[in-house]
Amino acid sequence: MTVPSNGKSTSEALREILGPEGESLFGGVLYSIIAGCDEAGRGPLAGPVFAGAVILPEDFRHPWLADSKQLTRSRREQMRPIIEQNAIAWGVASVSAEEIDEINILNASIKAMHLAIARLGVVPELILADGNRFKPCFGPDGKEIPYMTVVKGDAKIPAISAASILAKTYRDEYMTAMAEKYPGYGWERNMAYPTKEHYEAIATLGITPEHRRSFLKKLNIK
Repeated sequence: MTVPSNGKSTSEALREILGPEGESLFGGVLYSIIAGCDEAGRGPLAGPVFAGAVILPEDFRHPWLADSKQLTRSRREQMRPIIEQNAIAWGVASVSAEEIDEINILNASIKAMHLAIARLGVVPELILADGNRFKPCFGPDGKEIPYMTVVKGDAKIPAISAASILAKTYRDEYMTAMAEKYPGYGWERNMAYPTKEHYEAIATLGITPEHRRSFLKKLNIK
């Protein structure tokens, strides 16, 4: 059941960003199956980077649908089942700390978004990715799916907002579980971001298999 609000649909928000000449960017094609994509966890010292992909119905509205960073943890957790129940399709995927060390965080973030898109079960007509970096993504038929990057898209495009909420809540859930496996780092609170608490725990307890060694090298932590 759609939850009403006064917000815009994904396509309406896109048209507003592009302006009257914007449709020419896609050869005048009007897209209706639009997937929003976003990641969570680029900056932490440990844990995977997660990504979400969401295709929302045109008539979906919700007053809490916003950039996940602007919502409280409680609001994000309340929004997650609403998004999952109302979305045409959604997918969440992650790339491990080990692979982040191998391919770097940018490539890992994009790979996680590609994996999330693959889990939609629906091939979108257009991908809207948060930020300013993305790589071509291909459908099961091998054809490239048109895409566009949107700086601060998680605050502008409803489908990207929804993707950011899923990515953030699934990552928080993962890090909370890891906090029980590796106690003392405060991951249930800091989600492995570089806080004073986390630095002090690393100095005292050392590093775990969940830590991103490439990040720690930059901090001269062995």
